[in-house]
Amino acid sequence: MEKNFYIVRTDDAKDLPLPKYMSDGAAGMDIYANVHTDTVVAVGEIKLIPTGIRIALPQGYEAQIRPRSGLALKNGITMVNTPGTIDSDYRGEIGVIIINHGHEPFTIKRGDRIAQMVINKYEHVFWTETDSLDETERGSGGFGHSGV
Repeated sequence: MEKNFYIVRTDDAKDLPLPKYMSDGAAGMDIYANVHTDTVVAVGEIKLIPTGIRIALPQGYEAQIRPRSGLALKNGITMVNTPGTIDSDYRGEIGVIIINHGHEPFTIKRGDRIAQMVINKYEHVFWTETDSLDETERGSGGFGHSGV
C-alpha cells in the first residue's frame, strides 16, 4: 500500500530548501532555519527556531527531530527535547528547541542547517494488565547494572 508524505513551506520560507538527505546512506534529512535576521543563542540560552515547514504523515509514522552532530561537537549546540516527535496528526510549523551548551554565543543565520529529521514507522500497543511479569536473566537490573 502506497503511503503519502506531504510537505508545505510557509509563505515566508519559499526561498529555503526542502528537507534533504545529504548522502545516499543518510537516515536523517537536514532541515533549515527560517529566521529573518541573524539569531544569537547565548551560552546556556534556549530558543525556538522556526523551520518554515509543515508536514502531513500517514498514520503509523512519526518524524523525529534530532540534533546535528557537527553542531554539537564544534559548538555545543543541541536540542532540549531530543528527539522531538512530530505526530502524524500535527499540522503546524515544525520548530526546533535549540540550547547552547558551548562556551561562546552561537549565531543562527537564515538557511542554516539546524537539525535533522528522521521518519519512523511506529505501532500502537494495547496493554494487558497482569499481576506479574515473566522472569528474564536481567530481571529488574537497571541503570549501570552491566558495568561501565
